[in-house]
Amino acid sequence: MAGRRARAFAAYVWHSGAPGAVIIRAVLAPLSALFGLIVARRNARFDVRGARGRVVPPVIPALSVGNLTVGGTGKTPVASWFVGRLQAMGASPALVLRGYGDDEWRVHGLLTPGVPVVVAADRAMGLVTARSKHSDCAVLDDAFQHRRVGRVSDVVLVSADAWPAKVHLLPAGPFREPLTSLRRATAVVITVKAASPGVVTAVRAAISRAAPQVPIAVVRLAPDRIRLAASLSVEARGPRPAGLVHDIGWLRGRAVLLVSAIADPAAFRAQMEAAGADVRHDAAFPDHHDFSAAEITALLAQAEPSITVLCTLKDAVKLVPLWPRAGAALWYVSQTVVVEQGAEVLEQAVARVLSARGATVPTAGFGRP
Repeated sequence: MAGRRARAFAAYVWHSGAPGAVIIRAVLAPLSALFGLIVARRNARFDVRGARGRVVPPVIPALSVGNLTVGGTGKTPVASWFVGRLQAMGASPALVLRGYGDDEWRVHGLLTPGVPVVVAADRAMGLVTARSKHSDCAVLDDAFQHRRVGRVSDVVLVSADAWPAKVHLLPAGPFREPLTSLRRATAVVITVKAASPGVVTAVRAAISRAAPQVPIAVVRLAPDRIRLAASLSVEARGPRPAGLVHDIGWLRGRAVLLVSAIADPAAFRAQMEAAGADVRHDAAFPDHHDFSAAEITALLAQAEPSITVLCTLKDAVKLVPLWPRAGAALWYVSQTVVVEQGAEVLEQAVARVLSARGATVPTAGFGRP
């Protein structure tokens, strides 16, 4: 409960235009300025290290997928999309991530079956592990701020759905770095779930002002099919039986209970309502939340026979082991990446990795500098 209140308070402070939120942001402004100084000094040190060749060279070429904000940009589906593109071009990629929470690595395992998923806080050693699993390149999930390890392509995601009226660094806002940090990216990807074209245009303009030399792509994170969550436990056994998968149009006119523990539950709800769902209840928990038995019981109490219980894939991997077989059916929807603008930008990021696959470095000496 405390986590839900904290998340709601943070969302209020970061995104609300109410007088109270404006006052709180003003009070926090000195702390944000201090945070900005710390970030600037850290980046300056890494800039010097890079100029002196002191960044750890990756043992296999890596493409980083990161962001500037605290969660909610679509890193997981976009990282999986890059893995798929590398595979399609003949590479043998791995996916390396820090593994925050107990959901990210499991979701990647479902989105990219057969691809090594390496959980490692030390990304340099994660790449060593990936190479030991016969991978010749890797996608680093959430590594833009992890500058100790070199990468061939540095792709940064910016969410149009969570775009603020004004950029504020932590704690007054969700930004971990200022927009000008995008200048060290090789590409910026604007992710869109339910944001309007006008908002996307505004985000593109702001990025172009902050980092005029960095190419920009736009991808839509569109809802994929609706699947019965219980099928996750048998996915490896073959095709799903009929009735366990429905097109997104299946939601039209249906009464729905939404369950989510993601960074941007509002965008998830907007997507489902755009698909025609009649959202009767919206149970939004903090990002990466671990559900308790009591919470499952409370959710089931809201799941009347006429209501469809729907969550995200990220939530389904945690809910399925806890969800009683005798309870209401639990369904989930995942996101699929649709490239709307700048396909050549994304392909160039992939091409840089492919062309660097011949380079290798010794695996010894990967302690922290």
